[in-house]
Amino acid sequence: MENNKSFLWPEGILITLLALCGTFSLGFMMLVKSNFSEAQNRQNIYVTDIAAKVGTQQRIEGLKAAMLTTWQQEAQAKGLSYSVPSSFQGVIIKAAKLTHGQKVIALTFDDGPWPQTTDQVLDILKANNIKGTFFVVGQNLKNYPELGKRIVTEGHVIANHTWHHWYHFFNPQAAAFEIERTTDLIYQVTGAKTTLFRPPGGMLHNGLAAYAKNKKYTVVMWSADSIDYKLPTVPNLINNVIKDSKPGGIVLMHDGGGNRSRTVQALPEIVSNFRKQGYRFVTIPELLEIQDTDQKLAANKQK
Repeated sequence: MENNKSFLWPEGILITLLALCGTFSLGFMMLVKSNFSEAQNRQNIYVTDIAAKVGTQQRIEGLKAAMLTTWQQEAQAKGLSYSVPSSFQGVIIKAAKLTHGQKVIALTFDDGPWPQTTDQVLDILKANNIKGTFFVVGQNLKNYPELGKRIVTEGHVIANHTWHHWYHFFNPQAAAFEIERTTDLIYQVTGAKTTLFRPPGGMLHNGLAAYAKNKKYTVVMWSADSIDYKLPTVPNLINNVIKDSKPGGIVLMHDGGGNRSRTVQALPEIVSNFRKQGYRFVTIPELLEIQDTDQKLAANKQK
């Protein structure tokens, strides 16, 4: 009997140890499983949260795109057009002739749309509640249509600056391609119909201006040149604009065609300087309407 007892005792201990190990293993596994499940749940919540944010952003972008498309379709259906008095159709203008001395000035920007710079110019104009006139190059508008849409949707005037911005001589067929292709693209992209044209470099004798005049475009030149295309210092750029500006004037600046960072830097000071002098900012069509009204009032007084 003693021998049997001595044999059974270790066996009982072994069974007890095995039971304890099993219990510990089961508890450990349950703990690990619990922690894993919790981590997995946190990961699932994180992924779901990211997906929700991405989905929301995509819906916002989709809504913005749909609104812009709707606006564009409405603009094309209505035929958004910049009214120009008949007396300015087919003529060249450098400034408005105002007998009443109204302190108005038109800011114009050439050679865009252009990455970054056009947006920066638009931001400055928006912050100052100013509407400008943008003479766009057709191939740039083709490359950056969203910038062209922004110009029009924010109330600025978009106008024609040829397709390639070339300076050489153009026969009537080539001139028609440069001008009409750009006018057509402006309409396709923005819904705006324009009859405002500015020849590259202000060149009036290479066939472009002659074609434009024959087709009743208003050929818009300028009375104050910033000369920003030569990259003057910012103070000199500002002075170039201010020194030659008078009531009814047209200011030439550039938002595209190269490095226009100095124009962007100078623009807020130019705006501030004009406002201190009591100027009001207008678009080219508004400027021409003011001159037309002014001339009619003068003519009525002479009767």
